[in-house]
Amino acid sequence: MKKELPGQSRAWIIGAALLALFLGALDALVMSAAMPTIITELGGLSLYAWVYSAYFLARAVSLPVFGKLSDLFATKRLFLFSISLFIIASVAAGASPSMGFLVAARVFQGIGAGGIFALVYVVLSDVSLPGQRAKTLSLASSVWGISSVIGPTLGGFIVTFFSWRWIFLMNLPLGILSLVGIFYFFREFREKPGQVHLDWAGVFCMSGFILGLLILVMVGGRDLAWDSVPLISLALVTLALGVGFFFAEKRAKDPILDFKFFKYPGFALGNTIAFCASFSTFALFAYAPLFLQGALAKTPLQVGYAMLSLSFGWSLGSLFIGRVMHWVGQKQATLAGVLLMVTGCGMTLWFSRETSMAQCFLVFQVVGFGMGFITLSTLLLVQDSLAPQDLGVATSFHQFARTLGGTIGVGLCGGIVTARLLNRLEAAGSLLPQTIVAQLQESMENLFRPEFQAQVPEGAAKILQEAVAGGVYSAFVIVFAVSLISLCLVAFLPGKASGMEP
Repeated sequence: MKKELPGQSRAWIIGAALLALFLGALDALVMSAAMPTIITELGGLSLYAWVYSAYFLARAVSLPVFGKLSDLFATKRLFLFSISLFIIASVAAGASPSMGFLVAARVFQGIGAGGIFALVYVVLSDVSLPGQRAKTLSLASSVWGISSVIGPTLGGFIVTFFSWRWIFLMNLPLGILSLVGIFYFFREFREKPGQVHLDWAGVFCMSGFILGLLILVMVGGRDLAWDSVPLISLALVTLALGVGFFFAEKRAKDPILDFKFFKYPGFALGNTIAFCASFSTFALFAYAPLFLQGALAKTPLQVGYAMLSLSFGWSLGSLFIGRVMHWVGQKQATLAGVLLMVTGCGMTLWFSRETSMAQCFLVFQVVGFGMGFITLSTLLLVQDSLAPQDLGVATSFHQFARTLGGTIGVGLCGGIVTARLLNRLEAAGSLLPQTIVAQLQESMENLFRPEFQAQVPEGAAKILQEAVAGGVYSAFVIVFAVSLISLCLVAFLPGKASGMEP
């Protein structure tokens, strides 16, 4: 049934799915250039961070929900719903009269994006030819690479020559094109159950648990002290929801996440390796710019080029391994990717204030290439570990594991980097003006602001750069340690997918 799809229709489906993915990936990247203009026009500076956080949290929560729904209901309808919701929310965001309205619109954008991110890999897996699934799925990584290159530049261009509202409104024509492609050409290939027992208790508890856990990681130790009453209360509620989720799944006829899946090495280890790899990669992606600009005194343009090398490496690595996966096998591809990541992360331990940009480019390229191997090979491992009727759960949980790993990695390293940096600045005592230390205590992002850099006395610049290098070095150590955990886990992977044979 699957292979009766005409080649032209297959190409249209793949193109429409990738276009939807492009919209979701681009949306998070174009915002950075537009936010100062949005704040100037709408006000609401206190809600600045929530324009990003609302989208991210809604996307993370909806990912596993849409994955499970795709195993129960028609994938086509869910995909059309997700794209439509994303388009409608984009139009609402573009028409926002206030910052509060924009944040609300971003919540619904995030829900739509969660559905898109969960379902696009399911669709690509469904329509791929025999032996071509790795190659087809690798195309999704090229979309992320393209988005990372043109996203910030496109955002700046739109804000400069048009209006910030077109950052959202441009999703309308592109989204409609994707809708048309899916509507006319997509066909269902997997049989869905005739009778559905939706696990509402599991959906509620899991969504609350994920939301609470991510908020804890995002605000703990920075916006709120770990021993503060609000944070402790949130932790207790999150723990209660986690326990409730466990018991809800034990009693559910058709649980949203069947815990027996973790008995299969391909599913459990594949997701854990993806979690660790995302922890290392996203933490490196978050704090390497701090090192480059704060310790090496590089320009924002140089920092941008350096970080693009990581994105390009990721895309190229995935595209390459997708074309040779059927020769090397999933375990060997995962091992190669982890070795590349461990090598790149290990090289960061030799970073110093004398490190050249060429060395940074090489290290980030190696890490990105390894991540490209890992994301694709572990996704295939996880998918092959479960039966075809559980493809949605397998795919979306892998996406969620990556999201959770990246969030915890950035959050954990952020708290440690901030503490180490401030300790070094306080140790410098009177050598640094107290206004400089106070601004950094308020936000590490001040390091990137030209007005802040202009306040640093010439004699204190070196002290500040050494403090930044020492603070970020702690993140490099953590990143390397977590990458080593991935290497240890690879040894326990089955030679081929272990679990339910598809």
